[in-house]
Amino acid sequence: MPDRRTTSLLLATLAGFALAAGPVAAETTLVIGLQQEPTTLDPTADATAAIDGMLTHNVYESLTIVDASGVVGPALAESWEVSGDGLTYTFRLASGVKYHDGTEFDSADVKFAFDRAMAADSVNPSKGIFKPIASVETPDPMTVVITLSKPDAFFLFNMAQGDAAIVAPESVETNKTDPVGTGAFRFAGWTRGDRLRLEKNPDWRGAADVAIDKVEFRFISDPAAATAALMAEELDAFPGFPAPELLPQFQADPRFRVNIGSTEGEVILAMNNSKPPFDDIRVRQAISHALNRGEIIDGAMYGQAVPIGSFYPPHGPAYEDLTGLYPHDVEKAKALLAEAGVAGATMTIRTPPFPYAMRSAEIIQAQLSAAGIDAKVENVEWGFWLDEIYKKLNYDMTIIAHTSPNDMSNFSRGPGYYYGYDDAAFNELWTKISEEADPATRITLLKQGQRYLAENAVHGFLFQLPLLGVFKQGVTGFPASQAVLFTPLAGVRKE
Repeated sequence: MPDRRTTSLLLATLAGFALAAGPVAAETTLVIGLQQEPTTLDPTADATAAIDGMLTHNVYESLTIVDASGVVGPALAESWEVSGDGLTYTFRLASGVKYHDGTEFDSADVKFAFDRAMAADSVNPSKGIFKPIASVETPDPMTVVITLSKPDAFFLFNMAQGDAAIVAPESVETNKTDPVGTGAFRFAGWTRGDRLRLEKNPDWRGAADVAIDKVEFRFISDPAAATAALMAEELDAFPGFPAPELLPQFQADPRFRVNIGSTEGEVILAMNNSKPPFDDIRVRQAISHALNRGEIIDGAMYGQAVPIGSFYPPHGPAYEDLTGLYPHDVEKAKALLAEAGVAGATMTIRTPPFPYAMRSAEIIQAQLSAAGIDAKVENVEWGFWLDEIYKKLNYDMTIIAHTSPNDMSNFSRGPGYYYGYDDAAFNELWTKISEEADPATRITLLKQGQRYLAENAVHGFLFQLPLLGVFKQGVTGFPASQAVLFTPLAGVRKE
């Protein structure tokens, strides 16, 4: 047994070693609450917004990236040149990039990803953004030349989306459950129904500036449970907080910071234009007259939303206020329904499991009832919604937020898209919009598009989904408003 002197000498030596080695930095873990859990982890194969919110520009990367203000910047492409006619884009790729499994990234991966997205059997949810591409060439490992068949004003913006993520042939088949990308974070695990984990990628080209070591997304759909988790400080952030009525208690609590911003999400009462009676404009107009947006926003969003009269965000440069085109008029709605021969008809609203949608459905049900429509509300799970409504068009009406930017193009996707809408005049107008290089002219055309959709009452246009966020004090780097679906975490800090 050592004597006291020997013990003291040993302790002093150990203390000196600890000082020499320096303090061990604790890992920084960021815990984020999410309302929606996706059914798959591949943004090139599924339209669920939560995939982009978690993984795009975190695990996966694209050629370009878009910041919170909508400005396009470099990502896997360090730079690019555009030909004078706007048809040829030459991308110079970042060098030394590796996928999380150690595979080298080069131009062949870009060609593979784009060929896959454009293939006849592609299941890419935004396949239309690749339609203008005539060819993808790879003159060398660090250069990609993309030639378009026609000008596309949104091309560089679209190439930043999760749908255009660059995936590798070596790992693409397992990305749905084990995603492999080139981003700042790599996949660390997914416990279905509970949480998904990421960890910092030390080999990422900007890793030195990434302050977060681990990220944990927890799936909490119930507003009360989300509030309890925040109040117990189990979460650092809930960037899409689902309970606007509970924001005041966080605003009054010095532990938290509350953000109220905007998104690209138009919330609509979608009507299946491919089936009776919604193929009759009089019925769609009647439903639009039956809607009272003020009541819906007050009841479903506790006043925290801006009404819309067409399919375009109020904060956008081309916005035209068309909320007065179909004023709330129950008698007018009744008259149109009677004229169309559907007075007293039964219609079903199939609603996905999001508070804004379920609350809106209850209010709309009463408003349609007042106009003489026997409206039934059926709440369905997200997987069911994707399969039956989005893919099979098995519905009368539904309520959903379309959160992708520049998505007026949805109305040109033909009768196979879940709107069931096919209009040659609008298709021609959208072609003009997408090919117009002059911003001022494009704004004029976008206003025409808004008015056309509103006059034809394609859907019931309700409100713009706000970006409601609750954050612990000291958590910074999340956008105040969102011009895109993804939220890069490389710039997030946690004190």
